[in-house]
Amino acid sequence: MTGHWVHTWVSMPQLTEPENLPPAPFTGDDAVFVDTTLRQTVFVSVGGRHLRVRLSNAFGGAALPITAVSVALPTGGRAGVSGIQAATSRSVTFSGQPSMVVPVGAQVVSDPLSFDLAPLTNLTITVYLAEGQATNEVTSHPGSRTTSYLLAGNHVTAAELPAATPTDHWYLLSGVEVWSGDGTSAAVLLGDSLTDGRGSTTNTNNRWPDQLLRRLGSHPGGRGVAILNQAAGGNRVLTDGLGPSALARLDRDVLAQSGVRRLVVFEGVNDIGTAEATEAAQRRVADDLVTAYDQLVVRAHAHGIRVYGATLLPFGGNGAYDDPAGLRERARQRVNDWIRTSGRFDDLLDFDRVVRDPGDPRRLVGAYDDGDHLHLSPTGYRALADAVPLRLFDREPLPSHFGFQ
Repeated sequence: MTGHWVHTWVSMPQLTEPENLPPAPFTGDDAVFVDTTLRQTVFVSVGGRHLRVRLSNAFGGAALPITAVSVALPTGGRAGVSGIQAATSRSVTFSGQPSMVVPVGAQVVSDPLSFDLAPLTNLTITVYLAEGQATNEVTSHPGSRTTSYLLAGNHVTAAELPAATPTDHWYLLSGVEVWSGDGTSAAVLLGDSLTDGRGSTTNTNNRWPDQLLRRLGSHPGGRGVAILNQAAGGNRVLTDGLGPSALARLDRDVLAQSGVRRLVVFEGVNDIGTAEATEAAQRRVADDLVTAYDQLVVRAHAHGIRVYGATLLPFGGNGAYDDPAGLRERARQRVNDWIRTSGRFDDLLDFDRVVRDPGDPRRLVGAYDDGDHLHLSPTGYRALADAVPLRLFDREPLPSHFGFQ
């Protein structure tokens, strides 16, 4: 059993906003998921013959009593379906028990489970909560771009969930790990809605991380690399908002993940876009972003993790971020110049050059724009994925001076 645990899928835990709480009748005045089965599908990176499931109560306002959990392959192998292939269903245990209470702020890791999981596979995870959770403060990942299902009663092993209520959010799940060979590793993508997949197609797994993962499958050096999407819409580098800031969540979302050897930093546009459109404010946010990126590199290098910096995309024409005087655009250019020329990152992903309009570099190429002049279409996300040099994922030893600033 030589090998190690590697995360093959993750979602960034967040405090659920009121509009993203479970749909009626699964949210009450002071509790959620009472006597509820919750079935969700996730798209895994690398495969294995043993897996573990992680459930999070990071933002829960009360303890989370898990009654039963199972894993299975979904009907037709598809994302966002409520049915499972019954012959593949397996019960999950925690320290030998079928149930577990997750304390406030904590997570729980299941026992290793024998399960033949192929790479690039959709996996169904079903959770039953007899008591529910006695709070409306719930841990979730709203931007799942994948349909989940809720049904009253215990249906944790049911092949079908007739008349289940659909919702396009993930709840309580934070990761799936596989036991894999020593050559397998993970790359974390730290980002915002552009990595979380705003503008991608629900239940098709066509965010740019998903499309990069498929490219890696054809590259000999990339077949043993898991892509872990630790992004959320509205997330910022410097300040908490929709989820903790990148600086605040680095330990949880990167350094604590199993098997991580690479980190891609691709966020900062929300910091610029939400800062006041004055010269002083934009100069300050650009300077603070540069300092923050440097800190992310230092902290990741201390754990033997290579860090790749991605330039920030244009937002010309966006009603919220594009100011008439172009102050935010100048801040974006300052930040991008530093990412390109500072030498602090181990390599560069120049996403700005990939998607900007050659005739108007302040704007996205029309075919890549999902319509709001900030987020990308599936075609635009494909362009990002295609621009990533696959050599960055080749297995190479760290240089002897690695991590010394």
